[in-house]
Amino acid sequence: MKTIPANVSAYKRTPEFNEHTIPAGLLNTHNTKEGVWGKIVILEGELRYTINEPETEIMILNSENPGTVEPAIRHQVEPLGSVRFYVEFYR
Repeated sequence: MKTIPANVSAYKRTPEFNEHTIPAGLLNTHNTKEGVWGKIVILEGELRYTINEPETEIMILNSENPGTVEPAIRHQVEPLGSVRFYVEFYR
């Protein structure tokens, strides 16, 4: 998995979501804008994180293994039971 570059900084964060409040847009394939990175921070539980391009890559995220969202790359998440998380955005 990629890492967020050192030359970008956090500028926005989503509210905290759980398995009942995850917006439908995050559960379906979506992407960030060009130049915008994301960090999926798991507070409790697990998420399946699927990166859809250039090749499909699936990983399980938890509090010790956050997810990195690359700019403009299509991806989606799926809760694996009870989960609490938020997404922080960088540019």
